[in-house]
Order: sequence, then structure tokens, then C-alpha cells
Amino acid sequence: MSQRYGVRVRAGEAGFTLIELMVVMVILGILAGLIVPRIMDRPEEARRTKAAIQIQSIEQALKLYKLDNGQYPSTEQGLQALVEAPSVGRLAKRWRSGGYLEKGKVPQDPWGNEFIYLSPGLHGDFDLLSYGPDNEPGGEESDADINNWELE
Repeated sequence: MSQRYGVRVRAGEAGFTLIELMVVMVILGILAGLIVPRIMDRPEEARRTKAAIQIQSIEQALKLYKLDNGQYPSTEQGLQALVEAPSVGRLAKRWRSGGYLEKGKVPQDPWGNEFIYLSPGLHGDFDLLSYGPDNEPGGEESDADINNWELE
């Protein structure tokens, strides 16, 4: 018996063999091959989820605006009416000092584009949507639009 680093080691049991290390590397390679492709789709899924959450947050701000002023901002006034009192169209009677959105600015969608706002909307009092990563109306799967009338 010899002693290494304060631990008694028998002859022939000094560490891992090259074959044992190769087996472990092959197993890790197989696991990585199975797991990595599943993880790679997650960033786009996270962006779509973030866009849906932003739309819901803006919806809440629009509802507060309506509670204070009796109507939603017009399409012409846009979402900017949530951060500064409108100066065109039907003016806000009791616009809240500080606005209706945190950070005092209208957020962009996760792809760096403006949200689309229509009031009155085609699907309700107002329509609020993001065109997604392709920034084009419509689209399928990961390019599909994210809108307030289809969110739960």
C-alpha cells in the first residue's frame, strides 16, 4: 500500500482507467446530443411569453386609462397616451400624473418592434398585438402574431 494525499491507495486502484474515462465521455456526449436540441428552442418560446405578458400589462394600463378618462385612447393617440397626456383627438379629462406605464415609456416587443394598437378594435374595444419575430402580419408557428383577443 502506498499513500497519496493522505489517503491509502492499494496497488491497481490509483484512479480511473482510460477506458472508464472514455465511457463517461461517450455517455455525456449522448446526453448532450439529446438535451441540447430541446433547449435551443427555449429562447424563442421565452420571447413569445414575454410579449404576451407585455400585452397583458399594457391592457391593464389601458383599462386604468379608461377608468380615469371614460374612454380608451384613440388609434391616433396610440399607446403614447399612456405615458404623456394626449394633445390630439379627444383629450383626457383626468389623465394620471406620471402616466399609466412603469418606467414612463411604451415598451417595445421582445424583437424590438412597436406594439400595434387599434381603438376601436376589430375584435373588441381595442386590439393590441405584436407581429412577432418576422414583424409581418399573420405568420405561422414561431412567426405567428401575438394578440390580446387570443390570450387567456
